[in-house]
Amino acid sequence: MAQYELLLPKMGESVAEATIIKWVKQPGDMIEIDESVLEIATDKVDSEVPSPTAGKLVKTLFNEDDVVQVGEVIAIIETDANAFPVADAAVEEVAESIHEIKAEDIPGISKVGTANDHEIEAPMDFSSSSRFYSPLVKSIAAEENISLDELDQIQGSGTEGRVTKSDILEFVDQKQGSEPKSEVKEGPVANAPASAPAAAPVQKAPAPASKPAPVTSVSGGDEIIEMDRMRKLIADHMVMSKQTSPHVTSFVEADVTNLVKWRDRVKDSFQKREGEKITFTPIFIEAVTKAIRDLPLINVSVNGTQIIKKRDINIGMAAALPSGNLIVPVIKNADQLNLVGLTKSVNDLAKRARQSKLKPDETQGGTFTITNVGTFGNVMGTPI
Repeated sequence: MAQYELLLPKMGESVAEATIIKWVKQPGDMIEIDESVLEIATDKVDSEVPSPTAGKLVKTLFNEDDVVQVGEVIAIIETDANAFPVADAAVEEVAESIHEIKAEDIPGISKVGTANDHEIEAPMDFSSSSRFYSPLVKSIAAEENISLDELDQIQGSGTEGRVTKSDILEFVDQKQGSEPKSEVKEGPVANAPASAPAAAPVQKAPAPASKPAPVTSVSGGDEIIEMDRMRKLIADHMVMSKQTSPHVTSFVEADVTNLVKWRDRVKDSFQKREGEKITFTPIFIEAVTKAIRDLPLINVSVNGTQIIKKRDINIGMAAALPSGNLIVPVIKNADQLNLVGLTKSVNDLAKRARQSKLKPDETQGGTFTITNVGTFGNVMGTPI
């Protein structure tokens, strides 16, 4: 038997570390080729780390919530010397053999306890399906009582049509939205909204045990919503921003009547010619990049007593997510793009942000951020 060192993969040029969210596999578990071993988070983007080889996970070198540097060894996989992938036929044979392995036949698996052991005592039989499902998808399906027929009907957005974590969570949200929520009437604290469990679906079952005492109120209808991981990150970044440097707000009024008239006049022909809708956001970004070139000292950051003047102009654009959270994808070297290029970048990043398909590197390296609060009917705003 040989041992394979599983490394934390490189996820982007500016991504040097990641936080381990959850170990999908535990020591003693068998692993298939390309099967997810753990979930990691880089800033606000979650990813799964697959195994490049089949074998048995014998040791994990980091715990959940640990921060790991890219390239570090995170786990040891025991594998047959001849088990490395050589052909599709070999992959299929390994997958079939592992599907037939029972939990009690895997050495040491009875010693590995999890909070959800009682929920996965009778796993679904996936051998009758022709599609590949990762362990994370299987565990979510088992917990949410999603049948194999329902799972097979989900249109996957992953490689070769594979069902990803976001695909099955979207299906769960749609399914829950169509079911009556009679349990809301049972207590003074209402259930959290459907989007709240999205950050950690496997941990949803133990939630009732951690509920605080009922909130005393006149109506008895107060609702306690536990922050998901992304909202906690946003809160931490807000506080950090306030502590880094004083915030000063200044308003200058500008007449953009001609700009609005120009957009109204060209938007139909622009969409016909470029295949993209032109909004005000790329226009504002182009104006900001020109201002930064003229006044480079507004494109700076503070590091202790040092002021770092940025060479690149990387514009972050705040994008609202269906869950109610915010994420800031970054347009790199925005000053080198014309209005058409900015429009395509804005629309592409906004679309993939809402679909949770951003790459970790696409949320890093911003030097100046734009937030358009005018879409809510606001006259002015002071975002952090």
